[in-house]
Amino acid sequence: MTNMKLILCCDFGSTFTKLTAIDCDTGEIIAFARAFTTIDNNVLDGFNHALDEIYRQCGKRNFDIRLAASSAAGGLKMVSSGLVPDLTAKASCLAAASAGAKVLKTYSYELTANDMDEIVSISPDIILLSGGIDGGNKDVLLRNATNIAQIPGDFCVIIAGNRSAADEANSIVLSAGKRAVVCENVMPQFGKLNIEPAKTAIRELFIQNIISAKGLDEAQRLMSAEIIPTPLAVFEAAKLLSEGINDETGFEEGLGALMVFDLGGATTDVYSMADGLPQNPQVYVQGLVEPFAKRTVEGDIGMRYSLQPMLDAIEPKHHFYDAYGISEEDVTAWQAICAANPSALPVGKYEIYKQVEQALACEAVRISAARHVGYYETTYTPMGETIIQTGKDLTQTKYVIGTGGAIIGAEAPEAILRAAVYSPRDVNLLKPQNPQLLLDKEYCFSAMGLLAKQFPRLALKMMKQRLR
Repeated sequence: MTNMKLILCCDFGSTFTKLTAIDCDTGEIIAFARAFTTIDNNVLDGFNHALDEIYRQCGKRNFDIRLAASSAAGGLKMVSSGLVPDLTAKASCLAAASAGAKVLKTYSYELTANDMDEIVSISPDIILLSGGIDGGNKDVLLRNATNIAQIPGDFCVIIAGNRSAADEANSIVLSAGKRAVVCENVMPQFGKLNIEPAKTAIRELFIQNIISAKGLDEAQRLMSAEIIPTPLAVFEAAKLLSEGINDETGFEEGLGALMVFDLGGATTDVYSMADGLPQNPQVYVQGLVEPFAKRTVEGDIGMRYSLQPMLDAIEPKHHFYDAYGISEEDVTAWQAICAANPSALPVGKYEIYKQVEQALACEAVRISAARHVGYYETTYTPMGETIIQTGKDLTQTKYVIGTGGAIIGAEAPEAILRAAVYSPRDVNLLKPQNPQLLLDKEYCFSAMGLLAKQFPRLALKMMKQRLR
């Protein structure tokens, strides 16, 4: 950090653009501002509005480094394809999600005509094609490469399946005039994950191709490093906070097992940093042993652009209205306001809308937590009753952390985060049982993820000081 003074971290979100000004010498956030993301016009309009507020708070300053992340214009949209749902298809999805992509659909087995039509309607930026362990099944990977080559659209294909078929699949895709990248298999051996090469390929494609497609070229020219997906920045911050630092410069303790809920306008992202292994030695794991650092993204759970699909996911409806003291009419009215103005906030005389927003945030966390954690099933074998675990056991998670405007700005954020904690209705779900609840009150998570690569000790110190 020699001679470093000021860093500006920018997060181009789907709803708001957030700027955080950091003094490296003191480790303090000297200014924070946000403005509505103006992706339909010029993304720099929102950036400049927020920058004006930064200057108002701390004076017009020259920033030594400018770093940025983005989830604007839908973020990095991906679909993934694999062979078996619980194996290569799941490995493909984990790789895409950990790279910061918005995984809109995961397909298994051979793509059908309906699947191909659905991919056209999704209009992904990237398709991650996997399938078969190395030396195993080649047919499905090659047939899916042929099918993908026929799908219209400007997308890139990352081929991360059976290496015996990868080059031929690459030739099929390239012959159709599409862009393709070959990397190592996401599951080279049965049950063994290898997602880092695919994750790296996704990040490189985002930097090389997607920035331009999202209209962020001008913003990129203002930055000191490549713009990365916002979820990747949050992922790196959560990983650093959990693991701490142990390198040649010394040891800095992290917080241990934790979960992070990032509740946004379009999606709800959930991160878990824990090994997730069974706490009971009598429990057997089924399917993939999931990675220590895991992200899931719920594309149908969001506080603005995904309100209707989130409402569709809430069951039973009568329990939802009764539990939070709101009516269907209240929710419909608030939904109409958000559709007309995604930057709307429930203030002033609209107290009922604050209740609606709080209720929706609670449900977003509850549903996304249930989808992220593992679960138990009891089965019977000739040896007697056996308990099978699928996914991660997060019952002993030490911390649950909330970020995103709908949580940070809520009147009762603790109640929202408590929806992630195990309750009697969560039968067989391996949700945290007694975690400490923490709040990213200063919107620092994505900024700390941007700092994590160059200034990990500063980022770790700032997170520990500010999460409360």
